[in-house]
Amino acid sequence: MTATAPRFGPSPARRPLAAVALLTTLISLLFGLVLAGANPASAHAALTGSDPQDGAVVATAPEEVTLSFSEQIAVGDDSIRVLDPAGERADTGAPRDLTSGGAVRYGVQLHSGLPDGTYTVAWQAVSADSHPVSGAFTFSVGAPSETTVDLPSGGAGGGLVGALYGIARYAAYAGFILLAGGSAFVLACWQRGAGARPLQRLVVRGWVTLTAATLVMLLLRHPYTGSGKLADAFDLGGLQTVLDTRPGAALVSRLLLLGASALFIAVLFGAYAKREDEKEKQDLTFGLATGGAVIATGITGTWALAEHASTGLQPGIAMPVDMLHLLAVAGWLGGLAALLVALYRVPDLTSGAVRRFSRLAFGSVVVLAGTGLYQSWRQVGSWSALTGTRYGQLLLVKVALVALLIGVAWISRRWTGRLTERAGATAGTGPAVPEPAQPPVPVEPGLSAPPAGSAQPAPPEADRTDEEVAPERAAQLARQRAALTATKEKRTRDADPERSGLRRSVMVETGIAVVLLVVTTILTATEPGRTEEEAARGNTTAAAAPATGGPVNLSLPFDTGGQNGKGTMRLDISPGGTGSNSLHLWIDGPDERPLDVPEVKLAFTLESKDIGPLPVVPDRLAVGHWTASGVQIPMAGDWKVAVTVRTSDIDQTTIDKNVKIG
Repeated sequence: MTATAPRFGPSPARRPLAAVALLTTLISLLFGLVLAGANPASAHAALTGSDPQDGAVVATAPEEVTLSFSEQIAVGDDSIRVLDPAGERADTGAPRDLTSGGAVRYGVQLHSGLPDGTYTVAWQAVSADSHPVSGAFTFSVGAPSETTVDLPSGGAGGGLVGALYGIARYAAYAGFILLAGGSAFVLACWQRGAGARPLQRLVVRGWVTLTAATLVMLLLRHPYTGSGKLADAFDLGGLQTVLDTRPGAALVSRLLLLGASALFIAVLFGAYAKREDEKEKQDLTFGLATGGAVIATGITGTWALAEHASTGLQPGIAMPVDMLHLLAVAGWLGGLAALLVALYRVPDLTSGAVRRFSRLAFGSVVVLAGTGLYQSWRQVGSWSALTGTRYGQLLLVKVALVALLIGVAWISRRWTGRLTERAGATAGTGPAVPEPAQPPVPVEPGLSAPPAGSAQPAPPEADRTDEEVAPERAAQLARQRAALTATKEKRTRDADPERSGLRRSVMVETGIAVVLLVVTTILTATEPGRTEEEAARGNTTAAAAPATGGPVNLSLPFDTGGQNGKGTMRLDISPGGTGSNSLHLWIDGPDERPLDVPEVKLAFTLESKDIGPLPVVPDRLAVGHWTASGVQIPMAGDWKVAVTVRTSDIDQTTIDKNVKIG
């Protein structure tokens, strides 16, 4: 029989509750974004400012370099390093905590008597949500110079160690979902499934995966947040340092809870699966459900205490909401994986179990909608962050996947309705027709005929009696009959159009759920949109806000006194403000044609602040056309621009003019 598409007409028995959940999810996201706006939330520490600022040119070397962050960070002795142009340390040692009020600031003292040149500030720390963050910027004393500092191209938490740590994070989430969701499916939807080997293997594999991933994360935590060297995973001193941190304590707590969950699994698939008395099994069900809920909640707490929810806006509300969100994900996606395994591997899965899981999944979706509403408001905060940051874009992908998953779940619910209707229609139709009797078993020479319905004994071997061989042959035939029966049942199940349709739709659901899990895990390691925008605003305000003066245009005549020494210099500076600027300079002869000269130099001086001269050596772009990029103007003011033009080996002149920049 070929499978037919499910009917989509109205049916009181199969109301499209999933459609309501889909609408709720979408409205929740939109409502959260409308509410977004006030108080800032942070996760993933971001550098919001520094003194000196990035790219600044100061007249004298500062006594101290300070950095401001969007949230609390954990720092070590080498978390902030200041390197001189030769790559040597210019700071005196460990950073000082200068935090006061709500401003998170750290600073390092500099050596006295530092020479002029460009200095590099490299920093690395661990944010309050357990993720390593790093960065670097430069400032110059007197005037910019060449620097030999070669910083790593990758950020903190990258490389092989970062990749392995990321894989362990994915595996930990997947393992928890299988462990918690599979157990919930057995206890809440199909208690007879406790004796099904495929479901037992699913839950045990989830436990093993989560345990192994947690151990790997604990070992890799030190190199992940520090050196980035895989060999440091076995550094006992580094491990002790990790155990003293909140993420390390969370990982150890998770391992202890996994020890308790091992006992839970042993009881669930041992004593509980074998219990026959209905009253005793009911009491044991309540005990297992209570204990399992406590363990699962505790495990989710190890994520909430060390991830985004633990810092920023309203952590006291955000952590319970985050735990509830993860529990709902496990109940839905883990239960879906258990249902898929049961549909393919367990012959006696009942339609009632599928129907109960449908209700469990709907409740999980409602919880996900409510918690997702709060999390979207807390982590995104604005329409611009939703579309203009990586976190917001990933969140849109996640919402689309959830919508698609709910749509497929709606189809699965329809198949469930058809399966239930058929089960109800076939109930009470009388006893099943017995299978035809087995043909008589031929009798081997030298053996008596076996009793009716028993297995045919094997021919006797030379060193065995007939009584020893007959039971062995009977067991062999029994195994063969069992295999034939299982094959017949599988063919019957595969030919069932309702069951086949449900299996296909659940398979599609599971595939989408895997992609959704990957996107969700990436989100937990991505800087939230609200924080990213705050950091961008802070950097813009600190470094580029005064750049409002507009482009600078100069045209000055010059005369070097030699042959072909007269002409006109035209200069354009854009954007003409503080920070980085681009410069174009043209040299024209008396005939207004480009004049080829061997050398042009510039210098900028702010005499009122005793800054400069800051030299600029442009590059020759074409005949009479010179250019320079990255010209740093440290502050606004009336700058004297001096241009030196050399027309021969001995003929040159310097012309200057004061212009307002910034």
